[in-house]
Amino acid sequence: MRNVMNRIYFSKSLSLTPPHLPFFHLSAAASSPNRAVHCMADDSPLSQPPNRSGDGSVSVPPPSPASSAIDFLSLCSRLKTTPRAGWVKRDVKNPESIADHMYRMGLMALVSSDIPGVNRDKCMKMAIVHDIAEAIVGDITPSCGVSKEEKNRRESEALEHMCKLLGGGERAEEIAELWREYEANASPEAKLVKDFDKLEMILQALEYEQEQGKDLEEFFQSTAGKFQTDIGKAWALEIASRRRKRQ
Repeated sequence: MRNVMNRIYFSKSLSLTPPHLPFFHLSAAASSPNRAVHCMADDSPLSQPPNRSGDGSVSVPPPSPASSAIDFLSLCSRLKTTPRAGWVKRDVKNPESIADHMYRMGLMALVSSDIPGVNRDKCMKMAIVHDIAEAIVGDITPSCGVSKEEKNRRESEALEHMCKLLGGGERAEEIAELWREYEANASPEAKLVKDFDKLEMILQALEYEQEQGKDLEEFFQSTAGKFQTDIGKAWALEIASRRRKRQ
């Protein structure tokens, strides 16, 4: 019954803007005409009224694994359509989505050199999970005026809902563990993926500078001296070298 109530509650929360969702999440998407925030369709199984038996009692069948998976993936579609907030605020044209960012981080993990004691497969999984809660809370940046503690609270709550939507179990727990490990910077894999997060941002900044003639120096300054791994430091130097040649 508890899982059923969680699903009904989640359906209602998806049909409207969640009360804790920052206004910027919606306004950012609106400012980019080819990006949109998509809630789940009205005919989703989660939004259908429960069946009632002859005596008027509510009968809600338990979700199947396939139904839970598709519900979860439908929610994650927001990651494909929500632009990264930093680029929107700098008036970048056609800014990348959250999913775009995570995808190239996954490629970074795939092509990076082997490091003793680091599981590259785990890094790839962590890369595609680390921003997953933004499907609900949006891309909260330092300029949004939200404290780190509040940001973590919102994202933790969103992740919990998403794992319940997935139906719990082994896969949901794996996603939660990967997300918590990344947030805590608690393993060699987390440290490397943290570096990939910064590297992907400055590589994207370099590309926007080249394509749109913008000065995005602040993004490079925000990562200076913050790389934790040898790969992170080496790739950051390469990106900086290419940027200098373009200037």
